[in-house]
Amino acid sequence: MRFSVWPTTTQSWQDLHALAQHAAATGWDGLWVADHFMGASEPVDGPMLECWSVLAGLATSVGRLRIGPLVSSNTYRHPAVLANMASTIDQLSGGRFVLGLGAGWQENEHIAYGLAYHDVPGRLARLEEACAVLRALFDEPRGEFSGRFYALKDAPMEPKPVQAHLPLLIGGGGEKVTLKIVARVADEWNTWGLPEVLAQKGAVLARHCAAIGRDPATIAHSAQVLVDLDGSGELPGRLPGVRVSAVELQDLLGRYGEAGVNEFILPDWNLGTGAARTDVLDRFIDEIAAPFRDGR
Repeated sequence: MRFSVWPTTTQSWQDLHALAQHAAATGWDGLWVADHFMGASEPVDGPMLECWSVLAGLATSVGRLRIGPLVSSNTYRHPAVLANMASTIDQLSGGRFVLGLGAGWQENEHIAYGLAYHDVPGRLARLEEACAVLRALFDEPRGEFSGRFYALKDAPMEPKPVQAHLPLLIGGGGEKVTLKIVARVADEWNTWGLPEVLAQKGAVLARHCAAIGRDPATIAHSAQVLVDLDGSGELPGRLPGVRVSAVELQDLLGRYGEAGVNEFILPDWNLGTGAARTDVLDRFIDEIAAPFRDGR
């Protein structure tokens, strides 16, 4: 199993960068960055670093870690522009980039910044077309695509990504549409939730794969919850979280593995700052995750 950290972009670049360097030096596998411009609820005017600018900075200044957005909102950037951004960051990182993409959900950002906010079917339809645009630009000498929402006409994109096949991660847990898109186009899939949720939705994804003749084992699964380890942090109520001892957290990781999860992602959002935060990260990666770390 891989283990990655998810630092909040509400902290300063200096603090985020220090955390990323620490993660790279202490054996973590990856680092993910949320794609938001403002909070989802009041107060919304606090600091928020821009996702793709952060990723570019990390690509050139922090080694070894896989990096990517978790997830980039398709509604914020045209997919052809996004493809060029992703390819450049893969170049900057030497081939360590994963393109995480989702349909977009945070309505207040769209209203505040004047971005079009479609209904759920409209956003999902655009997400699926965007994936086709991305693959055409990544994988073909010239991109061609004609859809309802996007079009490419003999579109060049150079340089291509360093990776022969730049991985595409789709975020979301919608069983009727989102997981069908995952089955058709994704290399990786991510959703929030406890192991029981991942097992149940993973079974749905497997059925969608079977319907199109795809081996579900070709799609990596990742998941995250907020963790309060021995009372080291708080658990905001909006997102899934667990208050656990080290032994209980190891049991939880085992159950994620049984549910088919290949990567566990630990948000730092409730872990404090400075030494208090790095102490939790070190304890997690050195002690709790050790039995699950693929023999490393």
